[in-house]
Amino acid sequence: MRILRGFDHPNQAKACALTIGNFDGVHRGHQAMLALLQNEARHRNVDSCVMTFEPHPRDYFAEVYKQPDLAPARIATLRDKLNELAACGVQQCIVLPFNEKFAGQSPQDFIHNVLVQGLGVKYVLVGDDFRFGAKRLGDYAMLDAAGTELGFDVARMNSYEVKGLRVSSSAVREALARGAMDEVTQLLGRPYAISGHVVHGRRLGRELQCPTLNLRFAHWKPAASGIFVVRVHGLQEMPLPGVANLGIRPSLDPNDVNGGRVLLETHCLDWPASLGTEGGYSKIIRVELLHKLHDELAYDGMDALQQGIHKDCEDARTWFAAHTTHHDR
Repeated sequence: MRILRGFDHPNQAKACALTIGNFDGVHRGHQAMLALLQNEARHRNVDSCVMTFEPHPRDYFAEVYKQPDLAPARIATLRDKLNELAACGVQQCIVLPFNEKFAGQSPQDFIHNVLVQGLGVKYVLVGDDFRFGAKRLGDYAMLDAAGTELGFDVARMNSYEVKGLRVSSSAVREALARGAMDEVTQLLGRPYAISGHVVHGRRLGRELQCPTLNLRFAHWKPAASGIFVVRVHGLQEMPLPGVANLGIRPSLDPNDVNGGRVLLETHCLDWPASLGTEGGYSKIIRVELLHKLHDELAYDGMDALQQGIHKDCEDARTWFAAHTTHHDR
């Protein structure tokens, strides 16, 4: 998949079948939409293309109005979103900054400057609640009329449901907030996972005899938090069982480069001796969050913290023992 920031790249497709959205989580509703997009692109002999935004439009307005609550909890990092879009067969992804200039475009300017001149759209697929342009004045009827005038087809996809539940990024966020990981798996069509490069930390885990692999979650407001039973991909041929903490690292140590950041700190229950003590650093790993044990807890001192970690490890081993047949297929 070609990943392009903005337009006018030499390797950008001259024409495309396009869908537009934030695609946070790339859930089963998104996947159904992308499958339809692929089919329409093949029918027209053009590339399939997704237009998405970084930052999220609601992140932008939260900053403008100084109202952090307007920003949605983030399901996935940009890395993970792009990986999932590629896995769905998307051929090109345009990542646009949602900023003052973009937000101020009239619906007509968005159609002419972005869709027609910028991307050469032949087909545009949108969701049932799609709005665009300044003050969200553009709607499906306006886009459809423009397509008739300018020579591109427009289609709208209705909501996607699983067991009577409308699949949406909001539903995924709510399930993650409750720690309902089986429900999250149903909505996503796969276990919820976070990936990235392993970075150095304070090495506190080693002092506690519980070394961790640290991944930065590149957004200040993750949809999930707490202590999880996990499975780690990317260290060996087979995934490794583990336990992980997802949350904001307290910025108490001025020398801690991760202070104040959202971190996923993962301890492998059985560390492979072949990797040595430094074997995880700089590797790209993917951590699947399978089951939530509990929310983050405050401990009175290092001894209590160490006891809490050991209990989490034992609880994770117990969970894997009860779920080995199902999750190791």
